[in-house]
Amino acid sequence: MSDIIKHGTLHTDDWTVVRVVEGEDLAALELPAGRVIVPLALWLARRDSLLAGAEAGVVGVWLAGTEDPATLAGDLLRLQLIAVDFPKFADGRGYSIATLLRARFGYAGELRAIGDVLRDQFFFYTRCGFDSLQPKDGKYSRAQLEAALASLKDFSEPYQGAVDRAEPLFRRQTRKEAA
Repeated sequence: MSDIIKHGTLHTDDWTVVRVVEGEDLAALELPAGRVIVPLALWLARRDSLLAGAEAGVVGVWLAGTEDPATLAGDLLRLQLIAVDFPKFADGRGYSIATLLRARFGYAGELRAIGDVLRDQFFFYTRCGFDSLQPKDGKYSRAQLEAALASLKDFSEPYQGAVDRAEPLFRRQTRKEAA
C-alpha cells in the first residue's frame, strides 16, 4: 500500500496500478486481487468482464499521455476512478487530459495523477482537476508528503481561471465605484 494525497489530505491507498509489458496478451493477463487501475488498452480488450468491477468501485482505468480521453466518454458514469500517467516530469499532456475529462466530458469521479508526480507540481495538478496525487512508491516518505501538503496552499488566490476555479481573479473581484 502506498501513501497518496487525496482531497488535500494524506491517505493510505489500497489501489494497485497494473502495468502491461508491450506485446503481453491482455486477454490472458491475470489481475492482482483487490482494487486495480488498469491501462486503457486492457480496459478496451476486456471491458465486458471489467465493467461490473468498475461499477462496484474496484476497477479503475488509467490513460497514458498519448491516449484520447474521449475513448472513455461512454463509460465515465460507470468509472469511479480514472488515473492519468505522467511518465516523466517534463510530459505535460496529462494536464490537458485531466482538463478535458473535467471540463469537456464532465467527469465527476476521482481523477488521480500517477507516475512521475512531483511535489513542486502538486498545486498545478489540482488546478487541472486532479483530486488525488500518487507519486511513485518510495519517491517521498510519509513525512515528506505531509510537509508537501502545504504546497497545495502556495497561492491563496490564483489569477487564471482553471478547472478548480473557472473565473479568473478579475471576474471574482468586486470593485467600488469611483467617487
